[in-house]
Amino acid sequence: MTRTAWSTALALPLALLAGCAVGPDFKSPAAPGTDTRVSVEPLPAATASANVPGGEAQIFLANTPVAARWWEQYQSPQLNALVNEALKNSPSIASAQAALRSARANARARWSDQFPEVDASFSATRQQIDLGAFGNPGGGSLIYNFFNASVGVSYGLDIWGGTRRGVEAAAAAAEARQYELVAAYQTLIANVVASTVDMAEAAYLVEGENILIADETRRLDVIRKQFDAGAVSRADVAVVAAALAGEKAKLYGYQNQLTRARTQLAVYLGRTPDAATASDIVLLDLKLPLQIPVSLPSEIVRQRPDLRAAEAGLHEAAAKIGVATANQFPQIALTASLGTQATTLSDLFKGNVWAIGGSITQPLFRAGELSALKKAAIADYDKAEADYRLTVLNAFKNVSDSLTALQSNASALAAYDDVARASEVSYNNAVKLHELGSGTLTEKVRLHAAYTTAKVGYATTVATRLRDTAALYMALGGNWDTEVKADIPSPPPAIPGTVAAAN
Repeated sequence: MTRTAWSTALALPLALLAGCAVGPDFKSPAAPGTDTRVSVEPLPAATASANVPGGEAQIFLANTPVAARWWEQYQSPQLNALVNEALKNSPSIASAQAALRSARANARARWSDQFPEVDASFSATRQQIDLGAFGNPGGGSLIYNFFNASVGVSYGLDIWGGTRRGVEAAAAAAEARQYELVAAYQTLIANVVASTVDMAEAAYLVEGENILIADETRRLDVIRKQFDAGAVSRADVAVVAAALAGEKAKLYGYQNQLTRARTQLAVYLGRTPDAATASDIVLLDLKLPLQIPVSLPSEIVRQRPDLRAAEAGLHEAAAKIGVATANQFPQIALTASLGTQATTLSDLFKGNVWAIGGSITQPLFRAGELSALKKAAIADYDKAEADYRLTVLNAFKNVSDSLTALQSNASALAAYDDVARASEVSYNNAVKLHELGSGTLTEKVRLHAAYTTAKVGYATTVATRLRDTAALYMALGGNWDTEVKADIPSPPPAIPGTVAAAN
């Protein structure tokens, strides 16, 4: 047989061996069909609008990618600075980065399982033997030194692909940690935006409440003077005093809301409460993003990092079925060693000893352990598949709820504007009637309360529109391909036979 024939004969079984791996070959779950919709009802072209600050209509742009740095659309340099600080200092990011480094190091370690293990050893012993035990009665004892130096090689033949499936599982786990890091970035940014809006909203309400309290305090002083002069009754004084006390109670609530928003933002920035940022962002200075991208369901599945992480978890579970299956079959290992032995160091490398061998191990009785482990791996895969489907459903729900919220909030803002305008007219009329002596103070206070309630509703709805827009960006998944790669540690070498290697 020629050398070429021998090479072909050897290469064929080795190629077949390399391609054989028990267990399921993972395939990404099918993307949603084109008839799947991300909202309960078909989306309109735009939301409602109101002729007030923050009341602009938001336009829905179908099949449009999300801007990578979407938070910059709020047009606030202060907000941008807070986001940058959070990305640098947040413990949640540091934790996710460390988890990714650990997973990639573990994947690299498992990758090395595919290669022979080579170890060098050296030993030196001094021992005594009884020569009488070797047929020399009365020979006394012998004391001598023994030195041994060797290099050993061991290699487990991965006939069933268990090692390769283990490498595949570790690579999938590292991929999941990568997407979890991206999800941590996205969640942190959305939380910073939301907390900033919370802080601006609370500061707006505190400022407005202080103005109302000042007005009510002056009114109470006037009423008390009128009471002292006998012009009004004690009941009129009580009405104004009660209104003032109510406004003070609201102020305490708004101040608490402001403090909680500041300390929550401090956590996202990696600060302690005493270093919480001041509330210098004005609510109405935050610009509402007006062009809202709406991705296809199939794009959402590929964009959202939590879905990609769940898919990687499904891949890991599938690979572990192969590991559990391979463990039920015979395990073959080859070993070889080359070394030297001597009774003196000077003679240690004058000769050599060697050994070569192999072993095969077939599990015979494990009291059902291996079968149970395989069943557990299959059950883990079923769980991962169910978890993935649930994650997809929740993702579509998040998008649908956010889109509905944007439409509802826009309509609510227009309604609050109508209520505020009508309440202001009614209150002004009541003031004029009271000055003419035909209106009651109670009615005037009631209409003033209705007017302030509408103003609070307006401010709260403006803030809600800003928060819900951020929630929609997060629900859509964003576009991080060019934004966070520099912050993600380098991956381990591509692993043969895996999706990463194919890409």
